[in-house]
Amino acid sequence: MLKFKLFTIFIYLRSLICGCGSEPADFERNKGAYKVERVASIPSEINESSGLALAGSGEFWTHEDGGGRAALFKFDLDKGLLKTLEFENLRNTDWEDLAQDTAGNIYIGDFGNNFNDRKNLRIYKYNPYQEILDTIAFHFADQDSFPPPKGEMNFDTEAFFWSKGRLHLFSKNRGEKCVKHYILPDQPGVHEALPIQEIYLKAMITAADISPDGSSVALLGYGKIYLFKMSKDGLLLNPDRCINFARGGQSEALVYFNDDDMLISNEAGKLFKARAK
Repeated sequence: MLKFKLFTIFIYLRSLICGCGSEPADFERNKGAYKVERVASIPSEINESSGLALAGSGEFWTHEDGGGRAALFKFDLDKGLLKTLEFENLRNTDWEDLAQDTAGNIYIGDFGNNFNDRKNLRIYKYNPYQEILDTIAFHFADQDSFPPPKGEMNFDTEAFFWSKGRLHLFSKNRGEKCVKHYILPDQPGVHEALPIQEIYLKAMITAADISPDGSSVALLGYGKIYLFKMSKDGLLLNPDRCINFARGGQSEALVYFNDDDMLISNEAGKLFKARAK
């Protein structure tokens, strides 16, 4: 807990000194367009929430960070934990984020890769209605060594979302000091994650989501939320808005719950809402 408090103080001070105006990209500053406030806590039965997805009106799915239980947890902001869904044949090597498609499939990103040496990166695709579980195994098309040289260690991923039959993955921002944007199909099998874009941001990216109407993409970083518009071919367009989020500390998960507003969780179990004014 002391470590988290010190990290939160560090993020807060860094946000004051290096706000959105210090970003290489020309973001519009928040200027009061969003209000971020704490609304609840993750149920105490869940250790270190690291991903979020919608589960119904006022209900959400989450999972524990790497090394935790191989399970999805459904919770309500007011009622707490509603359901625990255990996957007996899976291992939580390093689960980092959740995504969801329009058919209700949930994608579990087991792709945390702190040392850039994993050769078993995968995304689990789960249909909660039919209780069908599939595996999407993948590797990065531009990674040749495991691990690569220190200055090229940018293959750690903690953020992704689904859109139009494709999964969009974002590197955490290590080594090369830029966020790499990859795509791969949402179908089971073995695939290459293809790099399609580089986005120069200062924060480490820990979660991503796309608004239900598909018009806006949010990337969550320590102390900041970056908003982008998305092109028809899946590229993130020029920066739209940067929201300072110094109170979030080590924030790890984000989900849109309507076309404008987001729910965010951090490692200390705090839940925040970012609401458009």
